[in-house]
Amino acid sequence: MNARSALFDLYGDHVRSRGGEARVAALVRLLAPLGIAAPAVRTAVSRMVKQGWLRPVRIDGSPGYELTERADHRLEDAAARIYRTNGRGDWDGRWHVVVPERSAQRAARERLRNGLAYLGYAPVGDGTWIAARPSPELASLLDAEELRAERFSARHQGDDAELVRRAWDLDAVGRSYLRWLADARGLLESLPARPSDEQAFAARSRLVHEWRKFLFTDPGLPRELLPAVWPGDDAAAFFDQHAARLQPAAGRFVDACLSAGSPKEGDQ
Repeated sequence: MNARSALFDLYGDHVRSRGGEARVAALVRLLAPLGIAAPAVRTAVSRMVKQGWLRPVRIDGSPGYELTERADHRLEDAAARIYRTNGRGDWDGRWHVVVPERSAQRAARERLRNGLAYLGYAPVGDGTWIAARPSPELASLLDAEELRAERFSARHQGDDAELVRRAWDLDAVGRSYLRWLADARGLLESLPARPSDEQAFAARSRLVHEWRKFLFTDPGLPRELLPAVWPGDDAAAFFDQHAARLQPAAGRFVDACLSAGSPKEGDQ
């Protein structure tokens, strides 16, 4: 687990709901149980500031960092997808189609491809992308790259299941869920019967960290477009159960670290 990803997890899963800001010393304390040293935390924070995810603040006279508006929106959407609280009900059978203009810069094209994939879109032709539902983050992605795009909803005049098979490798996603489930069971079996708050926090953080990776690979398709036997169902049930079970103890550890007094100068 690298420091930058761990910070995204930490802010998204804990700090955001507690005001969105934390002292540097608290961040160091919180990432220590994950094996991330203070210099790595500070380096990751600096990079996130440069990338527009965090901004510096003073908290009770100590240096700290809070989420930017952009980061808050990204983490809100990520949380809805991680915990499936985005109210996605029945699918209306219409695909969201996006045809972005082509950037002259290769790096910008790559960022756009990665961004669209993260938002659940897949390419179905030369420069045409589809998703089962429009993403609320699409406009900000296009704005960041200063690109325009044709956007509309349409029904597919053909077999939707075949379209899905061409656009996404669901077999690979399913195998990833099976591996995640096996690893997650091993992680939780390694915990003592009565874990400390710090141990619960570390285990839950690793559970969430690995689960969050599915935001980049699973497009969140409606259930009717997925195979009848879908490994993601069992994996999601396992994640929901144990993330909720570990949450109270993990939350106590977070609160203790956030409220602790300023440490020695060398930890800031």
